[in-house]
Amino acid sequence: MNNIKVNFSIKDLENLTGIKAHTIRIWEKRYNLLSPDRSDTNIRNYSLASFQKLLNISYLNNNGLKISKIADLDENQIPIKVREIASRAKVEDHAINALKMAMINFDQVLFYSTYNNLLENKSFSEIFYSVFLPLLNDIGLLWQTKTITPAHEHFLSVHIKQKILLNTERLQLLEPKPESKTFVLFLPENEIHDIGLLFINYKLRSKGYHTIFLGESVPMESLSDLLGFFDEITFVSYFTVYPEIKDIPDYINKFHDLLLNKENTKLLLLGKRFSDFQLENIPEKISIFNSIENLVKDL
Repeated sequence: MNNIKVNFSIKDLENLTGIKAHTIRIWEKRYNLLSPDRSDTNIRNYSLASFQKLLNISYLNNNGLKISKIADLDENQIPIKVREIASRAKVEDHAINALKMAMINFDQVLFYSTYNNLLENKSFSEIFYSVFLPLLNDIGLLWQTKTITPAHEHFLSVHIKQKILLNTERLQLLEPKPESKTFVLFLPENEIHDIGLLFINYKLRSKGYHTIFLGESVPMESLSDLLGFFDEITFVSYFTVYPEIKDIPDYINKFHDLLLNKENTKLLLLGKRFSDFQLENIPEKISIFNSIENLVKDL
């Protein structure tokens, strides 16, 4: 149990639940919903149970229960009410909260049970779009604010990757469409965030396309080796952290000159980097997408 995070600051709770620290203080004072310990300098310190309770309170409040009504519930009635609403309402928020708890506690059993419960009513793609993507966005912010450690982020990422790979493996017996175009999926040098690219690979395979997944940190020059093997290649890449924003125009122009001279070749791009700035004068044969869903839908 030594690896479990058991103490949280009010800023941690704000980052993890999305509830402002000011609101948390009001809920404590006016409704006595939480009772943090305090240091000698009067700094609040919250337990793991307080974090879990606040997640449940947030869920109930977001689903229409007034905070005064929640405050009237007995301690043991709150999780019961959460399960009751989750069983007949939108389950995504509840699942995201459960997966956050799994991450904080490095709890594989909770991760798998939450995922399996989702599978009862949703396809894998629906789970990825409605639960995993919003969760990963939250986790990125939590890591940046040092609310969680890299170990927490890796725990969650590895388990999501396992689910993508498992579902992709089930497609391997499907033969690609006759005369199918080839998609080459890669990440640029120094880029290691491959979950989005793995999911795109899964969606392309599910549509019957031939894919070659090269993974992280691929030198641009090495991609030229594939041009002699296939008549029609669509390169796909995902920029999360690299290249640096200032280097993206040069990267794209170099890619165009080196790899897109052959007929029936093009490059599809997406990722967080393209939300940080607007790229002008995009070369021919290169398309930029604002989401995985839009890229897959366009194919």
